[in-house]
Amino acid sequence: MSAPSSPHSSHAAAQPLSIRASGPLRGEVAVPGDKSISHRSLMLSALAVGTSQISGLLEGEDVIATAAAVRAMGAQAERLGPGEWRVSGVGVGGLLQPTQALDMGNSGTSTRLLMGLVASHPITATFVGDASLSGRPMGRVIAPLSDMGADITPAPGGRLPLTVRGLYPAVPIRYTLPVASAQVKSAILLAGLNTPGTTTVIEPVPTRDHSERMLAGFGAQLTVEPTPEGRVIMLTGEAELKPQTIVVPGDPSSAAFFAVAATIVPGSDITILNVGLNPTRSGLFAALRAMGADIEEVSPRTVGGEPVADLRVRHARLTACDPDPAAAPSMIDEFPVLFVAAALAKGTSRIAGIEEMRVKESDRIATMAAGLTAIGVSVEELPDGLVVHGRDGEPFAGGGPIATRLDHRIAMSFAVAGLHASAPVEIDDAAPIATSFPNFLPLLRTVGAAC
Repeated sequence: MSAPSSPHSSHAAAQPLSIRASGPLRGEVAVPGDKSISHRSLMLSALAVGTSQISGLLEGEDVIATAAAVRAMGAQAERLGPGEWRVSGVGVGGLLQPTQALDMGNSGTSTRLLMGLVASHPITATFVGDASLSGRPMGRVIAPLSDMGADITPAPGGRLPLTVRGLYPAVPIRYTLPVASAQVKSAILLAGLNTPGTTTVIEPVPTRDHSERMLAGFGAQLTVEPTPEGRVIMLTGEAELKPQTIVVPGDPSSAAFFAVAATIVPGSDITILNVGLNPTRSGLFAALRAMGADIEEVSPRTVGGEPVADLRVRHARLTACDPDPAAAPSMIDEFPVLFVAAALAKGTSRIAGIEEMRVKESDRIATMAAGLTAIGVSVEELPDGLVVHGRDGEPFAGGGPIATRLDHRIAMSFAVAGLHASAPVEIDDAAPIATSFPNFLPLLRTVGAAC
């Protein structure tokens, strides 16, 4: 199958952004639905027999790419209203041959997880993406899926465009993750759904566990056991998934930007509503509290098997941090905005053990180092992290334009930095923010930001 060019491959026209300090941030915000849970809700609903209802779905470009892909493989995914979706599944084993390449836009999660779905079905699918996604290596998911029998042909360097020829019946494997990755774990488990026998994944370092929680919720036979070698996850294949009613909690990765903003801007007091606090995802809030942040959990509750609370965050003076690398998987997407917090702390923060950040939407270590330097922060780049010399609350100098490298989290992190800067912070392109948080800038304005 030939791979047509992706409509996302040349990014839309750049949207420069200037953001400046505007005084205290006040009020309530409701962040979009959790991105990880949104992706998985669509995929597992597409494999269930019957109709699932989803509310609170994140409607950023990444999740919409997943919705389009499951439609292309036979599921019916219908938007009923803002965040409200109805999905009629084809059943495990029932995916249909897509008639054209699956355009993943900028979404690495969509790509890796859907590769797992296709790998154990007797279909062939070609994955394409934008320039940023096409530069990201897929080798760590290609290896286990190939062990299961899928025939995968990537572009040079294990990159997109990439074609997966699934095998049925696929071969169950026992696989120890060489690098902590929820995406690789999830791809193997999703492939295991249509694989006879038991598929086993061993996690030496725990990663976000939304896939395990949701697979069990949909009726898959799955066990998770702590052992000396790590978490052992065993899935019995040829599953029959039952449709569900899913309420997606607010995304902690999106909430992180407002938590840091309220922490660093003097006089601020923000409540972030309905935030998912899954312990495999909430490392950023623990790190901020260790630095002295004032974060209060209000009305803690459980929604759909996930812990949720409202977070009240007030301005606080921060001290430097040296986070445990073992906690990195629980906050891997939040390190860019943690660097911003560290840059305003008292003392020097050494944040290491996060080499995974070099293969995200951009090389986030190098990109953040360059951007922080441009707004007056002294940093030292490490192979696996950054040393950040804090300014003890002194505003950033401002400046730019900051190169975001088509990375939504870089753009949002420097927007937050601009809220406590002596001069405006200029960002070269805010357009990528739409991939995960389409209403980020309007929400910032509602609590008093000037952007």
